[in-house]
Amino acid sequence: MIGGMTDDLERKKRLVAAWRGADRVLTRSLLEPTVGELLAALTVAAADAGAGAGAGAGADEPADVYGDGVVARLERRVAELLGMEDAAFFPSGTMAQQIALRCWAGRTGNPVVALHPMSHPERWEGGAVSLVSGLRTVHVTDEPRQPTAAEVREVPEPFGALMLELPLRDAGFLLPSWEELEDVVAAGRERDAVIHFDGARLWESTVHFGRPLPEIAGLADSVYVSLYKSLGGISGACLAGSSSLISEARVWRHRYGGQVFRQFPQALSGLAGLERELPRLPSYVVQARMVAEALGSAFASAGAPWFRINPEVPHTHQFQVWLPYEADRLTDAGLRQAEETGTVLFRRWHPEGPAGLAMTELEITTPGLSWTPEDVTSAAADFLSRL
Repeated sequence: MIGGMTDDLERKKRLVAAWRGADRVLTRSLLEPTVGELLAALTVAAADAGAGAGAGAGADEPADVYGDGVVARLERRVAELLGMEDAAFFPSGTMAQQIALRCWAGRTGNPVVALHPMSHPERWEGGAVSLVSGLRTVHVTDEPRQPTAAEVREVPEPFGALMLELPLRDAGFLLPSWEELEDVVAAGRERDAVIHFDGARLWESTVHFGRPLPEIAGLADSVYVSLYKSLGGISGACLAGSSSLISEARVWRHRYGGQVFRQFPQALSGLAGLERELPRLPSYVVQARMVAEALGSAFASAGAPWFRINPEVPHTHQFQVWLPYEADRLTDAGLRQAEETGTVLFRRWHPEGPAGLAMTELEITTPGLSWTPEDVTSAAADFLSRL
């Protein structure tokens, strides 16, 4: 067991080293930066935060204490961007969502949360919604897609909150259409439920919906957003909603151990992400659609035995790629390609579905904007040749 753990660690180091050394990538992994690089970026973020922000702002302002200063500034900015009355910073999205759902359970008198079984609380939080927060979940649908309004209406028992993950990451970063989202929300309200959006990656949904962030968030009673997913911050999240809800959430944040003494690194990097990355996200979505189309054409031309681009036209700047090979074989092929050519097309692959199938997620950010369809085709052909 120990030997296996050592092998995994060495492989991870080799992967990260290859990614860092590559000069042609679709995005930079959050695993790549060193401590020194993150500190340098934080210094730049502090200087930028002070530019035009008024006296006492930026690197020369006093450090935050229990959520004032730059943390409070971040909260105001997130609330403004989402068109909500208030927002509160949390050290993690897991804590933010649990507290939001707990607050709603207390207000509605119903501890049942209707959600998708592929949503984050069901898959990635160790059962904390029930074990820590005392809530119970029911599933709106088992299909790997967003739920429909009819399915919400047909849930056989009352529920106090309807949680929608936008986009639904594990199903392929899927979003409903705007009309479908309106219908699902309306169906939830017909059931006397409040609406909570797991919007960890809501930031990049504007292209698909064709609506601005305040209009999207305005459909919900509360919204959680991440500060490192899509925005590239160090960590952290915000919960946005009415002033009374956020005031109550701050009380529970303290009780859950989230009232951290100093949080300026997360707040500064979050503000930097909102300033730099948020305006670029629409261009990333457009480029992701080009990359997905080029990949599909490249796989077909190369005679790949089977493949799937999910969704075929990405809803955000992230999407899934499926191939009929063992995950380790695909990861190793990508590693060799990175080490030998300086190009990173795919990173880690994961076994999914029936034996012999593997899936990876692609994300397009600034480094990927320079790629042409020809670049994608060439990189895909080279990758397949290594299998």
